[in-house]
Amino acid sequence: MELILKYFTNLTEDQISKFERLEALYQDWNLKINVVSRKDIDELYLRHVLHSLGIAKVISFKDGSKILDVGTGGGFPGIPLAIMFPNCTFHLVDSIAKKLKVVDEVVEGLGLTNVKTTHCRVEELTDTYDFIVSRAVAIMPTFVHWVKGKIAKEQKHDLKNGILYLKGGDLSEELQDYKTATVYNLSDYYAEDFFETKKMVHLPLKFRG
Repeated sequence: MELILKYFTNLTEDQISKFERLEALYQDWNLKINVVSRKDIDELYLRHVLHSLGIAKVISFKDGSKILDVGTGGGFPGIPLAIMFPNCTFHLVDSIAKKLKVVDEVVEGLGLTNVKTTHCRVEELTDTYDFIVSRAVAIMPTFVHWVKGKIAKEQKHDLKNGILYLKGGDLSEELQDYKTATVYNLSDYYAEDFFETKKMVHLPLKFRG
């Protein structure tokens, strides 16, 4: 938890309380339904919460923004972002129902009112969003294909509407066809070794009416 306070110094009491309660909720539910590996649950704040909040280091979502988290798994990056931006709405989807069971329980345990979950493939959704976030669920060309047509028309941010993607390693080949993509190194924001190869990719996507 000290890690979160180290890098995010303007949290409200309510946000601090929610972040503090995350660990016990995940440890409890992870014993029943395994969504986070044993090693990762011991380093939940570093490997999941702080990693998810790498997006918040690059962009501050404006009130009223709608964000879709694709392949949310145990609720990352959606849940930490929903705590950080309580006046935005987050839609967390995954094709594996048992993972969403954990997400729903954590959301309820925290009293988060700005999160909804759907058990489906992202292609089945018909809504549009300001941003689509994810943590390395597929290579970028596949991901772009999945989320086609799901970007809102109205721009609220300096960063253009589109994908915010957390990924590690060398992305040059994967992104070679996406000239508008911007890569942010999370090591520019965080000092821990874990983030040395971690990146966030912003890929603007056009609205398709």
